[in-house]
Amino acid sequence: METDWTPIAIAAGWAIILGGAGGALTEIGQWYRELRKPPWQPPDWLFGPAWTIILGLAGWSFYVGLTEAPTPEARAGVWALFIANFVLHFLWSPLFFKLKRPDWALAENVFLWLSVVGLMTVLPRLAGDSFAGWLNVPYFVWVSFAFLLNAKIVQLNRPFGKEPSAA
Repeated sequence: METDWTPIAIAAGWAIILGGAGGALTEIGQWYRELRKPPWQPPDWLFGPAWTIILGLAGWSFYVGLTEAPTPEARAGVWALFIANFVLHFLWSPLFFKLKRPDWALAENVFLWLSVVGLMTVLPRLAGDSFAGWLNVPYFVWVSFAFLLNAKIVQLNRPFGKEPSAA
């Protein structure tokens, strides 16, 4: 029996590109270090390993979705879910770190969170496999926590988007 490596390559590529892009767009520089953060924020070193595991599991769910979806229409739905999630996941880091707008990142996080809810609830229906949805539960928990953390950073540091005036 010959294995079709295409779904594996697609799912792995999705996770690797998304994780790599997120890492590349995350600048832990002076601006970030000077933000007031809640005492319950995890240490910076934890984010890389956490995202590696979470995106690996989500990539696995993408593979399950692609291989288990019973019709071309269902596979198109799987693609739509993961493309939407990719775009929304990708946008958060540049909003927060590059544009230095945690407030915009917080608003965007609502849509990212909804896309993860779709991975947990719609993906299993498209794939006919509840395992595909369960693989995204850690993603949901982490994005929910990240939303609360982002909201607290906004609360502690607002307003954003105004450069300090020269005296």
